[in-house]
Amino acid sequence: MHLFLHKNILEQITNKTVIKEFWILGFENIQNTKYLLFFLFLIIYILTLSANFTIISLVIACRHINAPMYFFLSHLSLNDILLTTTIEPEMLHFILKEGSAVSLSGCFIQFYLFSACGANECLLLTVMSYDRYLAICNPLRYSSIMDHRLCILLAASSWVCGLVFALPQIVLLQKMTFCGSNIINHFYCDLLPLLKVSCSDTSANEMVIAVGSIPILFLPLIFISVTYINIILAILRISTSTGRQKAFSTCSSHLTVVCMYYGTLVFNYLVPSEGQYLGLQKMVSVCYTIVTPLLNPLIYSLRNEEIKRAIAKLIFKKK
Repeated sequence: MHLFLHKNILEQITNKTVIKEFWILGFENIQNTKYLLFFLFLIIYILTLSANFTIISLVIACRHINAPMYFFLSHLSLNDILLTTTIEPEMLHFILKEGSAVSLSGCFIQFYLFSACGANECLLLTVMSYDRYLAICNPLRYSSIMDHRLCILLAASSWVCGLVFALPQIVLLQKMTFCGSNIINHFYCDLLPLLKVSCSDTSANEMVIAVGSIPILFLPLIFISVTYINIILAILRISTSTGRQKAFSTCSSHLTVVCMYYGTLVFNYLVPSEGQYLGLQKMVSVCYTIVTPLLNPLIYSLRNEEIKRAIAKLIFKKK
């Protein structure tokens, strides 16, 4: 009886050592290169903001690029600004300090914003694939179907679904107890590292991950794949090589962005987040949280003649 009571007391004492903050490790063993990494990621962050704000400004200022594709592109740029701003400023701080403490609420807020932006990115890319499908496979009815009202509805739905997507996890995380080690071996607050330092039952979180990934990750990926199969078949049916080239050029930028984003995202969650694979997972995470938001506007601007003409027109007008 005394042994049982003693065991309960020990468990209560252990449970009282509840974590009040997390220690984010960031990147390990960077003492000799931390300033180089800091300036590299700072330059990437500045370029990302500049490139995406340029896309948004062009879509707003230049009336001749008012097609639905550019409307959705401006929303994608806005989402990329929010995504990289959620992660990168804190990451720069972690690099300089070689790790830093973050409050539970701060960590949850970062995770929520990151999850919302990630889900919104998937949905916006899906909407853009539907836009390209209509433009190439149903060109005669494109303008009547993809009108301004539908554009606003699709974009708004993506934002709302993105914001709602992470709410169940946030509710579950706030009810959880974190004890023991408070170290998160990552450069931002992601869900799996948070679950590892929890001493509560995580089965509900895992169920929400499994259920939530279906409408946000897998169904959009299947939808995009089906639309592009139809797009490729439609392009192959075009009789002239010039027509095929022109049709493919209208969707090649979007296809490149989709492959890059979904490729790194899926690969990141297939790689085990422990042991020798942890460094690889961090590198892949850098790709879709830091590098992809920079490459998205560059890919669209470098491979799109209308964007290049709008940029040139804007530059020469200023001169």
